[in-house]
Formats: sequence, C-alpha cells, structure tokens
Amino acid sequence: QVQLVESGGGLVQAGGSLRLSCAASGYMFRIDIMGWYRQAPGKQRELVATRSTDGTTNYADSVKGRFTISGDNGKNTVYLQMNSLKPEDTSVYYCNAIVTPTPFSRTKSAYWGQGTQVTVSS
Repeated sequence: QVQLVESGGGLVQAGGSLRLSCAASGYMFRIDIMGWYRQAPGKQRELVATRSTDGTTNYADSVKGRFTISGDNGKNTVYLQMNSLKPEDTSVYYCNAIVTPTPFSRTKSAYWGQGTQVTVSS
C-alpha cells in the first residue's frame, strides 16, 4: 500500500504564492507519475499538473505560466509552486501517484492523498 501525505495549503490573497508538497511512502517498485488535481465545491476533479519520473511535465491551460511542478525522485516527493494565485484557484488540491507495484506487475495502480485546502481571497 502506498500513502501520500500532502502539506502546504492555506489561505492567501490574490496575487500571492503557495507551495504544496506531497511525499509518497510504502511499498512500490516504481513511481511512474506524480501530480496534482483539484476539486472545487460542486465541480469535478480536474488535472492541475503532472510530472513523470523522467521529468516530463504537463499542465492545465488555466495554470500554465503561473504554476510549476517539480520533484525529487530520490525522496518520492513532488512539489507544486503556485504563483499569481487567483480566487478561481480556490479548491481542495489532491496529490496523485501512478505506480508500478512490483517488478512483475502488468498493470499500474493509482493512489490519492487526503487533500489540502487552498483558499485565495480577492
């Protein structure tokens, strides 16, 4: 079983910055992708940014140029630096990891963190 622990959420004024962290622990052969998703009240969960272990990144159009995802493969950790925050960025942010469970696994497994609240005031 893999556990994801997030930190770094909070309340910030529009135009401000926050940095989220997510650390993965537990047994797994390899982490393939780690990323961040968010879900606002009454809305579906949406992708924010992902990072593959080879460093390839992917961003939602709404955060390009403002958010940066990075990671430390050795620490099984991913970060999300959020700058120029807007009220519409207010959501619960969830860390996600896609892992290969064992060297013999033919399928991958997905895990989610508990979520961290980000609130941006206008």
